[in-house]
Amino acid sequence: MAASTSPYAAVVASRRPLLLAAAAALLTTTGLASPALLPPAAHAVTTEQLLFLEAWRAVDRAYVDKAFNGQSWFRVRERYLKEEQMRTREETYSAVRKLLASLDDPFTRFLEPERLAALRSGTKGSVTGVGLEIAFAQQQKKQQGQAEVAVVAPAAGGPAERAGVRAGDVIAAIDGRPTAGMSLYEASELLQGEEGTKVALTLRRGGGGGGGGGGAGKPLSVDVTRRRVEIKAVESRLCADGAAKSSPVGYIRLATFNNNSASASADAAAELARKGATRFVLDLRNNGGGVFASAVAIARQWVPKGDLVLIADAQGVRDVYSADPGELIAGLEGKPLVVLVNRGTASAAEVLAGALKDSGRAKRVVGERTYGKGLIQTVVDLSDGSGVAVTVARYQTPSGTDINKIGIRPDVEAATGGGGGVGNGGGVEEDASAEGSALPPPGSDALCKLIADGGADAWF
Repeated sequence: MAASTSPYAAVVASRRPLLLAAAAALLTTTGLASPALLPPAAHAVTTEQLLFLEAWRAVDRAYVDKAFNGQSWFRVRERYLKEEQMRTREETYSAVRKLLASLDDPFTRFLEPERLAALRSGTKGSVTGVGLEIAFAQQQKKQQGQAEVAVVAPAAGGPAERAGVRAGDVIAAIDGRPTAGMSLYEASELLQGEEGTKVALTLRRGGGGGGGGGGAGKPLSVDVTRRRVEIKAVESRLCADGAAKSSPVGYIRLATFNNNSASASADAAAELARKGATRFVLDLRNNGGGVFASAVAIARQWVPKGDLVLIADAQGVRDVYSADPGELIAGLEGKPLVVLVNRGTASAAEVLAGALKDSGRAKRVVGERTYGKGLIQTVVDLSDGSGVAVTVARYQTPSGTDINKIGIRPDVEAATGGGGGVGNGGGVEEDASAEGSALPPPGSDALCKLIADGGADAWF
């Protein structure tokens, strides 16, 4: 099964669009809609309506929910052809966006030609912009058109992370424009811009998980300078344990899953084992996903046997990805592993966390409940160069737990502290009642200091 790229699901607010975590083969359409798609009508169907029908058919054939959000998909087609204006290409695009919005699935979405082209080159590992992966705030009512935009994960080392923006923050406004009712595409466009320019974000920071579900806190203002950021997928370091000097800890941070992540992770784990690491910490915080196959490959480096992830569609479980003893990294056998997660851990990163937890390979999962993006998208090409990202299946953990909108619950609850004021000067001004910082922000310096002070001993 070929894997396309993810997000959350969601859109990357930069020149690198959201990577779609996909476990399904790439579907394509190469021509206009077939005569069987055409409605019985007195008038000829126009070229614009044919393009609309391509998008409708992509959902009809592949969408995971065959109830189509409680509506007759054929009647929807008839109504749109009769009532929606499709005289120009932009009107057709608008009708397609409206059609997909009726599914109430933010990850099934329309991709304009330029955005689809950017998506296809989106695994190169560089970002120009603020470095944010965004989605709709899950606990708000998107069907009423008033959902705001929430941060799934800031890019590791990116401008937004350095300015203090956290996973789970609700972006109430961008340069003064409220995000309520705004599409993810519009929000992404506002967050993009020339390198070196600034964008003003109005944030709300509240409790709870799920990628910015409530955002009940008071508004916070932060200016972020757009920059080009090279994303380092894997960071590793051998950390000395001050409380147990004979038990050094190998720290590995996975910031994203791209085409190089699995090999880089394998090299890092093997090198740490050679250097004498007797325990390991795998940090998946603020990892918004990426290439599904990379997440599975990394799980196989740690898990000796059993299932890793189940793929379920409308007919039930259709695919099972299992461990492969031949892929295990030498030197890791029997060495305790702790996995760190937070609200920015999403999609393919949740697949990996779930596999390590349910298999028992992870001694503990520590942190916050993860984002809960357990949907798989495939991209269907339309004849004019645009495309439709369609949700085709759901992830389930080996125990059968549906990840979507639920996430992975940690064994040990620990909030991730913020990084306000780092880098860009100032950053987010936090309320004194903000969440605690039992865990330092992701990164080897902060985690090695925690380990050296004995703060991680209880995890093992």
